[in-house]
Amino acid sequence: MTIKQSNQNTKNNLTMLEVHVPDSCIKQATAMSKKMGMLNNSITQGKGNVAGFIGEIIVAKLLNAEHKNTYDYDLIYNNKKIDVKTKRVSTRPKLEYECSIAETSTHQSCDIYVFTRVKKDYSMIWVLGYLEKDLYFKKANFLKKGTIDPSNYWKVITSCYNIPISELKQINLLDEYY
Repeated sequence: MTIKQSNQNTKNNLTMLEVHVPDSCIKQATAMSKKMGMLNNSITQGKGNVAGFIGEIIVAKLLNAEHKNTYDYDLIYNNKKIDVKTKRVSTRPKLEYECSIAETSTHQSCDIYVFTRVKKDYSMIWVLGYLEKDLYFKKANFLKKGTIDPSNYWKVITSCYNIPISELKQINLLDEYY
């Protein structure tokens, strides 16, 4: 697994991690996706399952976390429950892009959200950062289905909470924090 830090200057000096996804990870994620089927409340009706599992697998490896893959959380790290949120993308993420959590997923029992972006061809993943669940919802903007997000003019397809990538904490600081 090749990891590269993508330094970006922001108010919190966020450093995203850029990781080339190994073929073995894609095969493992594909098998996990087939076994799982479509999740309830999936924004993409299951089309993002492989990318989601790639996010979970890579973050588990980076943190040396235990992969659990429950409905409420995906990983256990230092006794904290982590849910990995992944979006499929065609380009490298920018700091003003947003991380989303569907309103229907707010009841999940986790402590931390880690956000990733996976290239649509599965060749690359960006580990963007993390936020504690309570802090995420304090800082996030709620967007109702059908409205237009004023920050990027995107029509909201499901009610969700959004926060810019620039508001996340660096993933490598998670170890120091906990």
